[in-house]
Amino acid sequence: MLRPLLAVALLSLPSAAQTLPPLQSAKALGQDLYLRSGSTGMVLVVVRGKETTIVTFGETYPNSHQPPTPDSLLRLCSLSKIFATDLLVKLDQAKLVRLDTPLQTLAPDHLHVPLRDGRPITLGDLATHTASLPREIGPAPRGTPHFTYPSPAIRWTWLSTQHLRTTPGTVALYSNVGFDLLGDALEQAAHTPYPQLLTLRTTTPLAMTETTFTPTPSQCARLLLGAHFEGPCAPTTNSAGSSGLYSTATDMTRFLQYLLGTGGSANPTSAIPAQNPAAQAIYLNPAKLTGARGLDHAGDPTGIGLGWIHTLGSDNTDIVEKTGGGAGFLTYIAMLPAQHIALFLAATDGSVETHLNVFRNANNVLLTLAGLPTLDVPPPKPQPTPQRRRKR
Repeated sequence: MLRPLLAVALLSLPSAAQTLPPLQSAKALGQDLYLRSGSTGMVLVVVRGKETTIVTFGETYPNSHQPPTPDSLLRLCSLSKIFATDLLVKLDQAKLVRLDTPLQTLAPDHLHVPLRDGRPITLGDLATHTASLPREIGPAPRGTPHFTYPSPAIRWTWLSTQHLRTTPGTVALYSNVGFDLLGDALEQAAHTPYPQLLTLRTTTPLAMTETTFTPTPSQCARLLLGAHFEGPCAPTTNSAGSSGLYSTATDMTRFLQYLLGTGGSANPTSAIPAQNPAAQAIYLNPAKLTGARGLDHAGDPTGIGLGWIHTLGSDNTDIVEKTGGGAGFLTYIAMLPAQHIALFLAATDGSVETHLNVFRNANNVLLTLAGLPTLDVPPPKPQPTPQRRRKR
């Protein structure tokens, strides 16, 4: 059974005597990151203890001369995965599933989920990218809007024809289709459509009123746009588990408070609950796996969680992070739970590729605001123009 190797420490808030940079310095730090990234527009949210700030940079779309706002619509891309694993933990607590529940028990009738060496794919394997599934089932048909392919019927039919190359639980291979299958399984376990399940158990309790898979025309009119046309603002329920969520900086402020457990209030009706620490814990040590690929965008992984990756910050601090990208966006959440600080970043692509590792540089913004030394980040190197990936 997949069990936590390390629970995220919930330590006391920093004392008043501890010297920290003012949270307002997030603006200058974010401005520097924005300029070096070459992005069209960028939104940065920081939550530190009871303090919060939202700062924005650039334009809502090229040559608009309109800065993004806290209510600009953003594609969360693969940050959607940590919403899915949060639901997994909630349904585990409700005894509707377990991390070692075989995917086969929640598969559509008459469809076979492959095994390897007699070992089935479990929900925990899907949540830790260790189900021996590829990143995608294949390219989407030309003209398909982002994050709308494949449909559940297509991916389950595809899964039933696969032969696993490795035994589940032994190799970590980043997989988007694995998380979409996880979303399908949670929907089946709860007997509730996934978007409704997320609304009932997460976005409504957190008052995240603009976080959705089906944005309205008025919301789409507020979507940040980068330098390249990325297709329509469309419903994305087909990739609900992996990448389909839209949100805003205002909503993501509340989500960071939920992750950190700093959203308490004297008024119970406005208080934000704290996430179950099991959702942020380390479940696998990558050094003990046969291999790992696709998990190191923000730093070398020291632990694999449920959607989350742990990497080492300065002074041996544990950075808990999740990267995202696609449809003209880069997105990122990074936390230092012991310091009760987290940031969320969303940036749209620009007309010039700088090859800057935004994620690793954002880690230094986080460390600076936590009063910790920064890490050395190698300067970007010129590279051939890469193929544009659908999502990270």
